[in-house]
Amino acid sequence: MNPIEVQKHLKGASYPASKSDLVETAKGNGAPDDLVEAINNADTDEFSGPDQVMKALSG
Repeated sequence: MNPIEVQKHLKGASYPASKSDLVETAKGNGAPDDLVEAINNADTDEFSGPDQVMKALSG
């Protein structure tokens, strides 16, 4: 996933953030379904920051 696009869709997120908070933020920012699903399927339940989000999404 493109990091710039991911961060655009997570604009306004406050970290640390729970998975459900990021899913709601992404949906509110018009994120595509595959991004929402990827966040929802991440192995962690809380993210310390954008770097951790990208690490979780990239596998």
